Amino acid sequence: MNNKKRDRLEVIFDIFKIIRDHHNSIKPTPLLRYSNLSSSSFSDYCAELRAKGFIKDIADDKGRKYITLTDKGFKYLEKYKLILGLIDEFEL
Repeated sequence: MNNKKRDRLEVIFDIFKIIRDHHNSIKPTPLLRYSNLSSSSFSDYCAELRAKGFIKDIADDKGRKYITLTDKGFKYLEKYKLILGLIDEFEL
């Protein structure tokens, strides 16, 4: 697997992990800060992940926007951890 692809998968994993670790509900600005991406890269990732059904936007009763993981996003986290376990186990 080429490094660019791996890096992209890692970035997605990190975004999902940040959302999950914030009780599956985080505002876009803190997520951007924690993800350590440029705002344009962050926007691109979020747009793609929304379009593919991994994350969704929700609003509270005051209209504040939050980003949450969908079931598909949680599945990605599980599968990615499985892959990391295999890589570790086989020392790849």
